[in-house]
Amino acid sequence: MNAVDLKEILSNYKLTENEIDEIFKVVNHIYIHPEFQKRLTKEFLHHGNMTLGQHIIEDTITTYKLSKKYLNNNNYRLDLALKISMFHDLYTMPWQNNELAKENRFTNKHGFRHPVEAVINAYTWYKEDFENTIDAKIIVDGIIHHMFPFPVIVMDNRIINNRKLNNFELFKSMPEDIQDLIFESTSRCNFLNLSWSKTKYLEGKIMAKADKKSSLKQFNNLYGIFALVTGKNKSLRK
Repeated sequence: MNAVDLKEILSNYKLTENEIDEIFKVVNHIYIHPEFQKRLTKEFLHHGNMTLGQHIIEDTITTYKLSKKYLNNNNYRLDLALKISMFHDLYTMPWQNNELAKENRFTNKHGFRHPVEAVINAYTWYKEDFENTIDAKIIVDGIIHHMFPFPVIVMDNRIINNRKLNNFELFKSMPEDIQDLIFESTSRCNFLNLSWSKTKYLEGKIMAKADKKSSLKQFNNLYGIFALVTGKNKSLRK
């Protein structure tokens, strides 16, 4: 299945060659990975009939544009903001009209669960980006809470077996220090076994803002919005 062309995506944004180079100097190793390339195909539809890969790239470009005013801030890490964006939706299975999703109870639906799956997959496929402890903490927390104020499932040793992650086996094989980052991040503002917290770091906050800004342009009908909660998109069935 043919992937969406990168040039076609970039053509929708007024980026200079230097800006494109600055973005892909950070994210190219993520973009060329076979798992990311798979998410550029129609196998992975995200918002309506837009591919997941296109959504992620557009979020990353928007994150870059929103980051411009922070580039003189010595405490702001553009590279981490861009990595959070490229990782934030790397969930395991397509979610629209997925029959397997019916097995999950409401708070285990895609919207609540996918940030945790994304962290697990990002670590599995791009371990080198998590080698620095501080970087890993910022990246994990940014991915986990990119949907704020929409909550994310709590992961801890008491209830972990009740969580139906599509990549749970990968989670079990992760080192304890990365697992602990997930436990800590999802435990904040815990109510009804959901974390209602925002990320603690500016890089993640900028990315979360970019995600909402670009997503508003990507929904092409009410069925796509309704699918966020139900997992069912009637327009795609047609």
